[in-house]
Amino acid sequence: MQRMCIKDRPIHFGSTPITGPADLYPIHSSHNRSDHNQQIIGYKKVDKSKMPPRNLKRGGSGKPKTTEPAAKSAKKELDDSTELVAIECLATGRRTTVRPPGEEKGNKEANSFWLMKSEPESRLENGVDMKFGVEDLKVQHNQTACWDGVRNYQARNFMRDMKVGQLAFFYHSNCKEPGIAAVVKIVKESYVDHTQFDKKDPHYDPRSSKENPKWFMVDVQFVRMMKRFISLAEMKQYHQEHKTKEGPLKNMALFTRARLSVQPLAKEEFDFVLSLEDKKPI
Repeated sequence: MQRMCIKDRPIHFGSTPITGPADLYPIHSSHNRSDHNQQIIGYKKVDKSKMPPRNLKRGGSGKPKTTEPAAKSAKKELDDSTELVAIECLATGRRTTVRPPGEEKGNKEANSFWLMKSEPESRLENGVDMKFGVEDLKVQHNQTACWDGVRNYQARNFMRDMKVGQLAFFYHSNCKEPGIAAVVKIVKESYVDHTQFDKKDPHYDPRSSKENPKWFMVDVQFVRMMKRFISLAEMKQYHQEHKTKEGPLKNMALFTRARLSVQPLAKEEFDFVLSLEDKKPI
């Protein structure tokens, strides 16, 4: 853990936000500035508004240059926050911009729409049929079921971000014709997935415990069928076209993060796919 000192008061990265009026720049264990291998033991704040244009003072073009290892270390240590702080390295005289600790990243937009994959065709795994298509959801009580069995950390984290009332596409995967079959909504937010503790379940995880569960799930409820099935092949054609024309599906996770069983959707992506219902398949 990197340690810093602001006006003789020790503060640790990752535990307490940087506060106070003091400027931030490295404090070295050695007073020899020519020693590029000296250890940085702290930082002070630098008023960014008073900094000269970067590199221009040396006759440079103003374009960013590669930071020195000390600055890289500071940037890595503080990368989990948003407010930018200027760091000056006494060993080189160079400055870089980093994020101080104590705040979450502010450029992470909250997702409101989702795509959730499930298998509509029978497939046995450890003697258990993994089949669960939209027709299986429709026959559940209140047309509601838990979305269990997710064993990917990123997909799990997306489910933990889901809020009641948000909409998702029910996507049929691992079948003859994959694609979007229906619209569902989130009716219960993230809670512990019980299948991780069941030794007879294909999704059993011996590394997880009830005291420290690793996997979570949400409840989804059927809303309606799509007016027509929107196939993966059709969406892929739009994706390829939109990559060159800056269309709404240019960065769709279905193609950029294809292996994820739970994926976020931007509103423009969700709306565009819905609009395909009223168009003829291409």
